[in-house]
Amino acid sequence: MFTSPPAPARSRRKRLIAAVLTATALTAGGLVTAAPADAATVGQKAVAEAKRHTGKPYQYGAAGPSRFDCSGYTLYVFKRLGRSLPHNAAQQYGARGVRKLAKSQKAVGDLLFMKNSGGRITHVGIYAGSNRWYVAPKAGDKVKLQTLYSSNYLVGRVA
Repeated sequence: MFTSPPAPARSRRKRLIAAVLTATALTAGGLVTAAPADAATVGQKAVAEAKRHTGKPYQYGAAGPSRFDCSGYTLYVFKRLGRSLPHNAAQQYGARGVRKLAKSQKAVGDLLFMKNSGGRITHVGIYAGSNRWYVAPKAGDKVKLQTLYSSNYLVGRVA
């Protein structure tokens, strides 16, 4: 008969698992990107879920599961992970539960918010590492993994 280990052993095991997740590098495109422990599991799951929808068509106002606009895509991906986001890129950046980070702190699974020249948030996608992101780009296009095309963005981590 199996009995669970005493509480201190369970706690040590959880810490060990967290340390291994933190130390384990996430590989993307041959480059290595280390992720903070709090982002590793949610971030990896977000990227895996985002990847599942590659090739689905863009449609303004759509939030899945067969068509998406940019914020509908991120809303849908994180909803599948039990997180709630509004259906608007700028509102997602300001949403409760989205922590603002410096670009140097971005990790796999973070939201990247593109800004126009006036500083207004106009687009959102999910960072996949190695300067790439999953995004529902524009009318006539499909959800895809693409290289970041601008450095004019903000970073948010969904808690």
